[in-house]
Order: sequence, then C-alpha cells, then structure tokens
Amino acid sequence: MNVTTVSYQIYKQAQHDSIAIPLKMSKNIILFISLLLILSILPRTHATVKYSITNTATQTPGGIRYETQIGFKHSKHILKSSNLFIWRLFQQRIKAERANVTHVHLLIDDMDGVAYCENNEIHVSARYIANYKADDIDDDVKREFNGVMYHEMTHVWQWSGNGSTPGGLIEGIADFVRLKAGYIPSHWVQPGEGDTWDQGYDVTARFLDYCEGLRNGFVGELNKKMRYGYSVDYFVDLVGKSVDQLWSEYKAAYHL
Repeated sequence: MNVTTVSYQIYKQAQHDSIAIPLKMSKNIILFISLLLILSILPRTHATVKYSITNTATQTPGGIRYETQIGFKHSKHILKSSNLFIWRLFQQRIKAERANVTHVHLLIDDMDGVAYCENNEIHVSARYIANYKADDIDDDVKREFNGVMYHEMTHVWQWSGNGSTPGGLIEGIADFVRLKAGYIPSHWVQPGEGDTWDQGYDVTARFLDYCEGLRNGFVGELNKKMRYGYSVDYFVDLVGKSVDQLWSEYKAAYHL
C-alpha cells in the first residue's frame, strides 16, 4: 500500500467520523429533550408533597399489628402511590389544578370507626386494624389498609364545591378511587344495587363507574367542575342526561 492510498483512507475515515459524531449527538439531544418532555407532564409527587407517619397507639393490639403486618415503609409507599394515582385520575397534571397541600400526615390512633381525613391528616383506627378479619383468602389486613388509604387520600385532593357537594357523592368518589385502584372489599354491594345514586360509598362508587363507562374520564371531569361549586346539572353537562335518568338506566342495565 503506497502513501497515496493510506492518505486517501485516512481522509475517508475523517469524513465518516465528521458525519457520525454529529448524528450521534443529534440522537442524544433528541433523547434528552424527550425525557424532559415526559418529566414535565408527570405529577411531581416527591418534590411537592411530604409525608409523615405517627403511630400513637404503639401499646395497643392494633398498634402492634400495624407495625408487624403493615409497617411504616409500606405505609409511606402507599401514601405516595395513592397520591400519584389520584392526581392522574382527577387529571390534576399541574400544581395549579390541585389543592394547596404540601404535607400529608398519617396517624394510627386508638379510636373507634375505620378512618377519617381532616386538615390533610389521615387518621386510621388501630382498633379496626386489630379486629380486621379477612372474608376472602386473597384478602388481608395490609390489602384492606391499602384500600382505606386510597379512599382517605382522595379526600385530601378532591373538590367539594366549597362544601355544597352532597356527602354521598363525596364519599362515593373516594370509594370510586378505591375501586379503580383494585381494592374492592368483599362486603361491597354488587353493580346495580342500592336505593339512590347519592347513597354514598360503594353504592355511589358503582354508579360512578357506570357513568365512567359512558364517558372516559367522567369522574375526573366531575371533580374539576366541583372546584368552586356544585350543581346536579353537571351530569347533564358531561353525558347529556340527568342524574335521575342515568340512575334509572343504570338499574335497568342490571335488571334491578
């Protein structure tokens, strides 16, 4: 091989490298920009909300069962995952669309009942945890705890029409979130059952799931409408039918 041939090969390689390097850089830039776009539309749970957990019932059977069968690590995971799930379901993609909440505190308390949410604090009954018995072989106290947490976390983020939304609808939306998250307990009513659409909890959750089937994203849109007020006509706005007509058709769909 003579000098001319070697020089030509070096020249051709330099040409190839000068083209290949910009192409690689372009691909990397495109990937980087795509990643930034994806991150920009994801709710920033970790950056905007802090979570804390307190077991005030450590010496009770329920407090002990909580720490041995559920635990702080699992609880924090459920706080974060339920938060993100609700933002997606409610279509609350940016901070301006959400309630002004920066801290959610979970407390395990020695009290009656199951749980309640007040002032961004979720209180769960240690007595309920102590006495909970699964009705199904696939059910356990940790799964029940998850369902309760999805319900109560919904109350942190849902709108209430400045207090004018019926309580049955408020609780029904919270149970709807629990339903969509896959934590339906065995004692819930079956689809189509119930006396009135705003009976609350599982009855209303099943009805809202029916409405969701008529319009994808129905519950998220309904929640948006309830930010500053409430009207039963919101059902007409979203699906073109009154809530009473929807309830009648819902019952008929299940021959009830």
